[in-house]
Amino acid sequence: MTEEKALTRRLGEAGPSVYPLALGCMGMSGMYGPADEGESIATIHAALERGVTLFDTGDFYGMGHNELLLGRALKGRRDEALLSVKFGALRSPDGAWLGFDARPAAVKNFLAHTLVRLGVGHIDIYRPARLDPQVPIEDTIGAMADLVKGGYVRYIGLSEVGPETIRRAQSVHPIADLQIEYSLVSRGPEAAIFPVLEELGMGVTAYGVLSRGLLSGSTPSAAGDFRARLPRFAGDNLARNQVLIGALARIAAEKQISPAQLAVAWVLAKGDRIVPVIGARTRKQLDQSLAAVDTSLSPADLARIEEAMPPGAVAGTRYDAHQMRMLDSEK
Repeated sequence: MTEEKALTRRLGEAGPSVYPLALGCMGMSGMYGPADEGESIATIHAALERGVTLFDTGDFYGMGHNELLLGRALKGRRDEALLSVKFGALRSPDGAWLGFDARPAAVKNFLAHTLVRLGVGHIDIYRPARLDPQVPIEDTIGAMADLVKGGYVRYIGLSEVGPETIRRAQSVHPIADLQIEYSLVSRGPEAAIFPVLEELGMGVTAYGVLSRGLLSGSTPSAAGDFRARLPRFAGDNLARNQVLIGALARIAAEKQISPAQLAVAWVLAKGDRIVPVIGARTRKQLDQSLAAVDTSLSPADLARIEEAMPPGAVAGTRYDAHQMRMLDSEK
């Protein structure tokens, strides 16, 4: 990968150009256990200084905490960053998940609060975090199109939806990108979703590129780490998956890079419109992931990696059964 190619990637025909990696900020608000706010802000600043342009958050991460944190980190530096915000998940004061709301009035209400928490006048990419089964996607996107016309949103994105929903959304307003889990062990989008995105000229922001730390050898340990409830980290599944991790680690060692760097480089190599969202909570983690931008993988490298970790080899689904049923992208 040349320096020129690594400089930017376009998020689809309707989206902006961004640095090849985005910083996902969810883990800075307790989803993986306690986080150090000072280190989180230092990591965001380090990402800016290294050229990262796209920062991903959700208004429900930490019940607004993540947006407030990101707003503090970007104070005085708003013009250096593009903000991608997911909305719609409902939470109670004790942190419980209560459902999803993508009604037009709710869309505009969510955005009003997001703008205040972030301390900004507009959001660069705004996206419903899930499909609301009670609301036609056309109604949700129509409300978002109103926000674009009003100057409150620059681009519209989607998250975790399937081919039919993607087409219906695109019929209302141009869609920049789909955010979806994609990694060596989560390759479901390749079959039916990615061909539609290619046809319609949409980009991809790929989250979970390390399968929430599975591919880098990280396991749940801190109180509040939601990964303890994910099937891939449970019991026999984890034991079986560690065999896969070992195979990836051996290939990485031969190339004198880390397994995390290899896993991110693999996603980067799968398409020029794919931008991995890295969930770094510390500057050290950030450095490890950013090194992947300068890692070149040949077709032979890719074939060997995929032979070691074939599609469907991972044990366990990426979410629990209840969450999987809610994903339009899995239908």
